[in-house]
Amino acid sequence: MTVVDTILVPVKRVVDANVRVRVKPDGSGMALDGVKMSINPFDEIALEEALRIRERGETAEVVVASIGPAVCTQQLRAGLAMGADRAILVETELDLEPLTVARTLKALVGRENSELVILGKQAIDGDNNQTGQMLAALWGRPQACFSSELSFSNGIATAMREVDAGIEVIEVELPAVVTTDLRLNEPRYTKLPDILKAKKKPLETLTLGELDVEPQAQFRVLGFETPPERPSGEKVRDVAELVLALRQKGVL
Repeated sequence: MTVVDTILVPVKRVVDANVRVRVKPDGSGMALDGVKMSINPFDEIALEEALRIRERGETAEVVVASIGPAVCTQQLRAGLAMGADRAILVETELDLEPLTVARTLKALVGRENSELVILGKQAIDGDNNQTGQMLAALWGRPQACFSSELSFSNGIATAMREVDAGIEVIEVELPAVVTTDLRLNEPRYTKLPDILKAKKKPLETLTLGELDVEPQAQFRVLGFETPPERPSGEKVRDVAELVLALRQKGVL
């Protein structure tokens, strides 16, 4: 039984999680030349969950969307290869802040009549953890953040998430925004035939202007720098020596 007609899954292009990030010598940004780029891992989990929902017959369509330069089509094609039905690129060369991203997604939600938006809780580049919450506020709909389990019944989405005290259960009325945690699922492996099929799936390109979104900058980045190297640890022979070392360092 179909719960929602369309699920929108935003995906972000980020440096692959297995790549060591380097700062440019002049401190103006990250060195990205020749660096492998991938779908943000949390967004990949969100897409996998949307695909599983479709496979259970609880949605008719899964749409992936990305906001960024033309090269983001690589990540959108990867999403199509995983199994998404359509892809939308909102093309821009600007480095958008979370609020502008949320406004853009709100415009896409209205355009696609999406009743459920599933996205990663954060992107591994900025680690802002803001877009999902901002989208829910702009949309005026409930949110279930950091979900590690998700189910539906009678127009209600039930999400479970891990908190300090244990497991918290949240029920939200659809339409809603859901952000995903690492424990929600394990994304599927994409096979070569699926990659070839993805080249024939529809990929639409829009602009911020077509969505009536005006980019706004609220912050100014002064520079980037590599974190200082951590000093090497010290080995101790027993607990007494450990306590003595901690006292010498003023910890105890």
